[in-house]
Amino acid sequence: MENYVRKRVATYFHINDYNCVRTDLLILAEHFKLTLGNQLLDASVGMHGAGGYRAQCGLVEGTLMFLGVAGAEKGTTEEEIVSACYDFGKAYERGFSSLQCRTLRPGGFNEDDPPHLCEDLACRSTVFSIGFVEKRLLLWDKSS
Repeated sequence: MENYVRKRVATYFHINDYNCVRTDLLILAEHFKLTLGNQLLDASVGMHGAGGYRAQCGLVEGTLMFLGVAGAEKGTTEEEIVSACYDFGKAYERGFSSLQCRTLRPGGFNEDDPPHLCEDLACRSTVFSIGFVEKRLLLWDKSS
């Protein structure tokens, strides 16, 4: 799976020039065979760290959005989705030390940064997110 994710991240970053949120959402949707609406993808355009403000990491935001979509598809309650998002945030922070873009980005932010500096982080993060979502979907399947 890691090679698949690495290839998809490279395509979405370098060929499509997508941000981390859209990239994360699309790879999760491909992996879990869910269709994402255009409005959701349009909404993701400015979410990467609050439009580049360097707030919450877009890789976190993408997975949080995906949990909402996947949960709704499974017919889970809003409370279960909120709980999954909380659990993801907690697990992500444990695994990556932060939820903040300004902290996670290699070397922080500089005017002369090359594009898609977070490519390696995006790969590791998306693999992590796939694992988390797989486990959560199993829990949702058992509770229904």
